Amino acid sequence: MLDTILIIGCGNMGGAMLAGWLAGGIAPSRFTVVDPVLAEAPRGVTLLRELPKGARFDVVMLGVKPQMLAEVAPTIAPLIGSDTTLLSILAGAELATLATLFPAAGARVRIMPNLSAAIGRSPIALATQAIDADRQAEVTALMDPLGTPEWIPEDQFDVVTALAGSGPAFVYRFIDALAAGAAALGLDAGQAQRLALATVEGASLLAAASEHSPGELARRVASPGGTTQAGLDVLDADSALARLAQDTLKAAADRNAEMAKATRA
Repeated sequence: MLDTILIIGCGNMGGAMLAGWLAGGIAPSRFTVVDPVLAEAPRGVTLLRELPKGARFDVVMLGVKPQMLAEVAPTIAPLIGSDTTLLSILAGAELATLATLFPAAGARVRIMPNLSAAIGRSPIALATQAIDADRQAEVTALMDPLGTPEWIPEDQFDVVTALAGSGPAFVYRFIDALAAGAAALGLDAGQAQRLALATVEGASLLAAASEHSPGELARRVASPGGTTQAGLDVLDADSALARLAQDTLKAAADRNAEMAKATRA
């Protein structure tokens, strides 16, 4: 069982995962956080300013800045043995790099969640090598309270990082664009923001629950020659929206690949 969990670096993403775990019913006493600047930890979670000496944890999760990994790895490595599952949420830190820096780890897993982990609604990409079935099942169970875990080949991690990790920012931009567009056409800016948020929330929940694909749902909303179709014609002209989405994801994926090169041990 993965009972004791050490989180090294608890910034926005680590904090969102911790919040999701606690909201999902995992006891706070199972968590220890090491962070030199975090103001406070949730009630019941142990907060340390420095790495504990001589301690052992079932799980060690890396949440430091990726560019700091090589520098801090030698101080973290003594905490990690064959009974330790190492989790990394560091963008660009490849499994081969983790294996070089933490050779004693019993298992090494890359994770790409997003901030929706705090409310248990994050897609969670997972990649690993040479992990036994029991430990893989334990990692999956640990991720379940945070959203939807998906095991993928590591060579697809750059694209998944762009989609599932960076994707919420792109969705937020689209919500802002919808609201700004309505405001530019005369709607009160506050009302436009509220209506845009409600529209995207409702559409997302319906898409998640529907047996139909999002594309099919869009077709069902639109009537030939109607108002919705007029708007879709703008988005679909010359595949404008599809090309914009592909270019956006490619830019994020390419940047993740660049970061991987910079963090290779």
